[in-house]
Amino acid sequence: MPNPFGKMKDLANAFQQAQKVQQGAQELQLELEQLEIEGTSGGGLVTVVMSGNQEPRRVEISSDALSQGAEALSAMVTEAMQEAYTKSTDNMRDRMEELTSGLNLPGL
Repeated sequence: MPNPFGKMKDLANAFQQAQKVQQGAQELQLELEQLEIEGTSGGGLVTVVMSGNQEPRRVEISSDALSQGAEALSAMVTEAMQEAYTKSTDNMRDRMEELTSGLNLPGL
C-alpha cells in the first residue's frame, strides 16, 4: 500500500524551496536597485548608467560628443543605452539562474 504522506512531504519540500526562492528574489531585487551598470559608446564619449533592474540613472556626454552634431550624438546615446540595457538584463538573468539552480521546482 503506497504511503500517502510521501507526496505530502514532497509538497512541503516544494513549498519550502519556493519560499527560499521568493526570499532570494526579494534580496536580489534590492541588490539590483543599488547596482549601477554602464554602457558606453563613441570611445567613451557617451556613458549611460542604469540600475541592475534597468532604471535609468544618468547620461554623461563629453563636450567632444557635442561637437559631432545631433545625429551622431543621438546614435551614441542610443548605442550606450542598448549596451547598458543588455548588460543589465544579462546580469539579472545570470543572477536568477544562480538563485534557482539546484532547485527542482516545476517551471523554473
